Amino acid sequence: MKMKKVINDPFINILPQIDLHGEKADITRVLVSNFIDENYRLGKEKVVVIHGKGKGILKEVVHETLKENKHVSKFYIYGQNDGITIAVLKPLVKKL
Repeated sequence: MKMKKVINDPFINILPQIDLHGEKADITRVLVSNFIDENYRLGKEKVVVIHGKGKGILKEVVHETLKENKHVSKFYIYGQNDGITIAVLKPLVKKL
């Protein structure tokens, strides 16, 4: 059974999260894109992407995917843990 690491930071814990540990690169792209699009539609301002440290392969895929997503205004490595990226989403544009 896979054990998830619990993050004890109130800032991180209140944000929507996706944990990508053990995922393959091609699946990661789809999961991150869907996660960002869904949270954008929900009007979320920030989301947490947990990619882990490892060899940096997933982090690279996550960052490429975030760069390409039109709903992401910026993203950065979380200062407390470089296995986590915070994505800042653009404000939701409501159509009249």
